[in-house]
Amino acid sequence: MTSTPKDMAPPNPSAQNPDGASNERQQMVDALRGFALLGILVVNIASFASTYYGIGIPDPMGVSLADRCASFVRAFVFENKFYLLFSFLFGYSFTLQMRAAEREGNAFAPRMARRLVGLWVIGVVHAALLYYGDILTTYAVLGAVLLVLRRRGDVFMACAAIALVLLTSLLWAAVGQMYTHADMLMATQAAYAEAAAALAAYRATPAMVVVQHLRDISQTWWITGLVQAPEALAMFFAGFIAGRRGLLAHVEVHRTLLRRVLLWGLAIGLPGALADALPTLRLNDAVRDIQGLAITLLTAPFLSAAYAAGMLLVFQSARGRVLVQLLAPAGRMALSNYLLQSLACAWIFLAYRLRWIGMIGPLATFAVAFAIFAGNVVLSRWWMRRFAYGPAEWLLRAFTKLQRPPLRRRPADQCGGAAS
Repeated sequence: MTSTPKDMAPPNPSAQNPDGASNERQQMVDALRGFALLGILVVNIASFASTYYGIGIPDPMGVSLADRCASFVRAFVFENKFYLLFSFLFGYSFTLQMRAAEREGNAFAPRMARRLVGLWVIGVVHAALLYYGDILTTYAVLGAVLLVLRRRGDVFMACAAIALVLLTSLLWAAVGQMYTHADMLMATQAAYAEAAAALAAYRATPAMVVVQHLRDISQTWWITGLVQAPEALAMFFAGFIAGRRGLLAHVEVHRTLLRRVLLWGLAIGLPGALADALPTLRLNDAVRDIQGLAITLLTAPFLSAAYAAGMLLVFQSARGRVLVQLLAPAGRMALSNYLLQSLACAWIFLAYRLRWIGMIGPLATFAVAFAIFAGNVVLSRWWMRRFAYGPAEWLLRAFTKLQRPPLRRRPADQCGGAAS
């Protein structure tokens, strides 16, 4: 469903980063976050475009061969991977915030608590008005867990991460064993009625959009709690360990490790992604959907790690540095871009304006997603040349520090290093 933005970046854009990373190295992390933004959008836009998405029944607009192939690619490449990458970066950035508070001589816990409260409030508004699949509120709650456990050792966090992934996968494997095709047939009939009612609401009026969002939240919160939240927390722990050890501060030193992560991540992650994606070609096999989900919940963290390692290796090449310059501004204001993506999708698909929901298939949604992301990239580059923070990042930073930070970039600042 979703992801979260870069809300944990170092506060000094032009100086050495808190973890010892140069601005160039921090740009790689920002670019990785920008890359994750694209994957998040490709998944999230499916919920905006169709009320049939994610409820185990075929989308009437997605039955053609081309659209089925697009759904396969979305499930195989994007679903359940990119929000994990964002979660890893959240945990990594958590350590940067700890060091920033220590360097400034401020108490970390109260400042981070305010930051998480601010993130939660933004998430509530986002969920009600724009996208019921919001992940910001979940990240705020899980961030509080990480805040409490931040002094625990790496071994504890690694074991907790492994346990969370294993237990979540086993839980959904058990659910898959409980259901039979007869059970799913009854559920499918009810799902068609719910999808039709939601479609009518989302096409009606802006007020009905908000009502339907609240209804969808009441029906899907448990999925977030039993699927996304434990996996995201596991990646929080992994990112926290990486940040504490400075792994992303010295990317070029860890090329051998990155290559191993890439190879092992692909070897373990791709079969699980395939198991999750194959039911999309069958159109109506909800039991296999659940079984595939159980498998991919176990293997998706490995594939997400492979994505991260692969991109960090690419970023170190000559052509990769061009890609870094392209993606980094979007990653530096990822919270703003995440919200802007939802705003654009709501404007296009819901009753706020165009009402395209239920009118285009999965293949066309890919085109719309890439068009929106291209707009993110262009706008971010323009914005970050002039301002020190994205608008949402500035607001969150002001609430966190209880003071009004300067928004406009000073002429002496380089365009490559904003933070929130």
